[in-house]
Amino acid sequence: MSNDQTLAAAQEWWSTDIIDMSPGKIGFRGYAIQDLIGHVGFVSMIWLMLRGELPYEKQAALLEAALVAGVDHGPQAPSIAAARMAITCGIGLNNAMASGVNMLGDVHGGAGEQAVELYLAVAARMDADDSVETATQATLQTFFSTGGRFVPGFGHRFHPIDPRAPRLLALVDEAAARGVVSGRFSVIARQIEAELKATKGKSVPMNIDGATAVIFAELGFEAPLARGLFVLSRSVGILAHAWEQQQLGGRIKGPMPPSFLYRYTGEPPRGAPVQRP
Repeated sequence: MSNDQTLAAAQEWWSTDIIDMSPGKIGFRGYAIQDLIGHVGFVSMIWLMLRGELPYEKQAALLEAALVAGVDHGPQAPSIAAARMAITCGIGLNNAMASGVNMLGDVHGGAGEQAVELYLAVAARMDADDSVETATQATLQTFFSTGGRFVPGFGHRFHPIDPRAPRLLALVDEAAARGVVSGRFSVIARQIEAELKATKGKSVPMNIDGATAVIFAELGFEAPLARGLFVLSRSVGILAHAWEQQQLGGRIKGPMPPSFLYRYTGEPPRGAPVQRP
């Protein structure tokens, strides 16, 4: 292999469409960084990095609303609790943030991605000439028949009505009226909500994950990116709580105060062990 071929192979190893960086030069998706600084907001920068183009102002505003809505849900949330406990073990903010982010999995943090997948499944049936009602019923039937228990994006352990969801949906409605988004996924999500109420005999309102999933789907983000965007949002709350705990101090704080002990459920006290022959 010639020197030129070796160099080309090395450069190809980490080829990217995202950044063009060399001494004295930094460009993102074709835009010089100095032209972006002071002209493009952080949310628009997220869009540019993920999608390759800058969003329209109203698209960025809708994405920002979703990111604002998901920043925090209190120290009882596992991701926040993990970060606060981690800080009391003497690690840095970045380590505490990583501890919190690593708690965001399929059960805690993944519902937005799963909700987008559910919405897309309904939309695919509608594209095959099903009505939204028929498509929703068939999709939910498949979901439950394949072991699904909790429909992602609907219902909440703490809130009878999640106060974030109606506001986000109202913003989607406004955006749809202005032609910023289609409104299709808002219709699908509301139909799922109606179908759950009809089949379960009680209201199972949309939660933050279901509402932000509507926005992510309306804006054309693929399902896995819904989780990544939620992680970006929740990282703000994780940082704030880790910083607050660092200022408060405390050493090795566990999940419960020392005065509250866990419950032992093992064997009752036994005598000294006798070695078996």
